[in-house]
This record gives sequence, structure tokens and C-alpha cells, in this order.
Amino acid sequence: MYNLLSDLSIIEASSFVASPTAGLYCAQMGAEVIRVDHKAGGLDYDRYMLTREGRSLSWENLNRAKKSVALDLRSGEGRELLVELTRATGQVITNLPEKSFLSHAAMSEGRDDLVSVRIMGWHDGRQAMDFTVNAAAGYPLMCGPEEWPESIGAKTAPPVNQVLPAWDFITGAYAAFAMLAALRHRDASGEGSEVRIPLGDVAIGTLANSGAMAEMLYRGGDRERLGNAIWGAFGRDFRTKDGTRFMVAALTAKQWDGLVEAFGLSTAIAQLEAELGVRFADGDTPRFEHRHKLFDLFQRVAGSHDYVALEARMAANGCTFEKYRTAHEAANDPALVTDNPLFGPAPANPSGFDYPAPRSFANIPERESGDPAPAPYLGQHSEEILAERLGLSSGAIGKLVDAGTVALSDKD
Repeated sequence: MYNLLSDLSIIEASSFVASPTAGLYCAQMGAEVIRVDHKAGGLDYDRYMLTREGRSLSWENLNRAKKSVALDLRSGEGRELLVELTRATGQVITNLPEKSFLSHAAMSEGRDDLVSVRIMGWHDGRQAMDFTVNAAAGYPLMCGPEEWPESIGAKTAPPVNQVLPAWDFITGAYAAFAMLAALRHRDASGEGSEVRIPLGDVAIGTLANSGAMAEMLYRGGDRERLGNAIWGAFGRDFRTKDGTRFMVAALTAKQWDGLVEAFGLSTAIAQLEAELGVRFADGDTPRFEHRHKLFDLFQRVAGSHDYVALEARMAANGCTFEKYRTAHEAANDPALVTDNPLFGPAPANPSGFDYPAPRSFANIPERESGDPAPAPYLGQHSEEILAERLGLSSGAIGKLVDAGTVALSDKD
């Protein structure tokens, strides 16, 4: 954690991935992020996978460094407390529907400079989640084995989903950026902002920003499936003599030269260039267009060496490569985790399970990043926040607790 945003407090009323990610990134930069949930937990409070004690590891990690307030959000009084908290704080991140008690109009009544960032499904109000917008954007039908029969068209071949909810995380990061942009505008103008970020627009907009949309329109059809090859450049997975799979990429002249040297293919490449009338050192285009012949050459070498020997040669020549790992192997890899300064000492997790926790992804030289902070227990900060933000006395809070409108920590 860095303390670059230590003077900023944000209310977060959200669930699942995208919206909590926005709050998480702000918290990791030092903001006080106050997550407000229904007193029994939000929709994601018991999201799979659960520990034996019933604690969600997903919830625990998406809510690190935050504070937690638990209210009866099914009651009018509990909802009004949440609206009052947003007004008193001045900025909120949410994925609750606009047509709800937490509409921008309701929150900004009497607080014209309120900044709200709302993550939505589609721009027209339809519901969406990561895997449905991914289907709509076309990416799953770009994936799959190149060897699938040509008779299987792009529209009938089975789609291949990715397991990472990429659009959720991209949307969360964009929402954090949008929040800080709106706050900067308020500092300059005194004006509040209502910012809406549709998950679907993030997906289809990214398709456009990447150039893929223009490509499909220009070519008048769909891109062919490439298996594990990199589109438009040289890169693919290879298998060594001892069965290890690894990925290589060569997008620059230096990367290409290093790869050719590591594989000892200078002579074979020169012969292939003479045969085809091309120079592979000229850039991505010739290497991509003749990738299959190149893949055959590289696989022949890879298949005649054990990985350890080939790895040493690639490292010595500055190649860009990585061995395929399972997620469990990655979690136990010293270079990725144990010896990586991204990870700090395990905090006191609500789950009681000790494991490495990441700091902010940003690395700011000459600044102390601080150790990772734990996630809160649900309702752990209810009394503190209601007293500080709304000025409620301990007696008034006690009455709300007795009435079931406010819940305290669920630690026990």
C-alpha cells in the first residue's frame, strides 16, 4: 500500500468483481474505502471457493485494506443510512442499478458536488456479466485449435471461453481511473459528476481500441483460429524432449535474433529465406505469414533437447519465454511469489488461512509501499463509520443495532 490517496474516502456499495476491484485499487493507493453491504453479506459474500469455516477467498482478496459497514439494506432506514453516508463522504463506487434507492439523483440531493461511478451491464440497461459480454464481443470464437476442420465455420465451431474474468478486472481498473478523473475535475471546477461505465462497452470498446474491429470490417470476415500462436507476430508454444511446454515470443529484432541463436537455427533460417525470397529480420509480417514453416524448424530443435538445457540457452540470449505452469505451481514459484517484492507478509485474514498477499501493482521507487492489509470482517467498522461520518452517538448506534438496522462484526 502507498499513501498517495490518504486524504480520500470513498463509499463502495458493490458485489462480485468489477466494482470491488475499483475500490481495491483505490485502497491500495491509500484511500479509505468503506464497503457497505447488507447485514448478512452482499451477493458475493459467500462466493466460491469457501474455506472449511465458510469464508470466501474471493471476497477476502477483493476487499483487502477496506473498511466494512453492515446495514439492513432491505429496510428503508438502512437504505437511508447508506444514502446519508454517500452524501457525507462525497464520492461513491457502486454497481447497484441506477433505478434504485442509490440513484445519483437520490444521493446528490443537497450535495451537488457528489461524484458517483456506477458500473453497469450494457449501456441500454440490459444485464451483463464478464462471460456474456465476452461472448458478444467475439473473442471466444477467435480461440481454439488451428487444426479444427475448415468445414467448421466460425459461427458453428464451439467457442472457447477464457477462465479469467478479464472484462471485470479491466472495468474495475477503468472505474478507479474514472473516479480520480472526476475528482480532479471537481477540484478544478467544484462540479460533481455522474459516471456510468457499462461492462459491455468496455469489452466492445477494447475490441475497437485494439484495432480488431477495424480489421474485421476491413477483411470483411472473421480472423482464423490460431491455436496458441500469436496473431500478427512470431510466437507459439513448443514442447521439449522431456515433455515440457513453453511459450516464446519474438516481436522485436533483438528478440528474433536471440531466439534464432538460442535454437542454433541461423543456417536453417537462411536456407528458408532463400527458398521463400524473404528476410525474417525485416519484421513481424514475413515471420507471421510463414509461421508454419518456422514453427516446424523451432519444434524440431525443441523436441531434441530437455527443457533445462534449452532454457539456459534462451536465457543466455535474452529471449522472451516462459514455461507453462499450473496455477498451483505459479502460486508456489519463488520467482513469481516468494522472492517477488510484490508480495508481503500474510496479514491476519478473516479466513484464518495464511497465504501471500499482493501489495499495489505499482512500484514507486523511494517510497515505502507498506505491507498488505487484511480484508475486514463484515460489519467490523459499522460503529466507527456511523459515528465519524454521520455523527451518531454510541447510544443511537446501539438502538440501530438492537433494531437490526445495523450489524457489527461477524468475527465470532
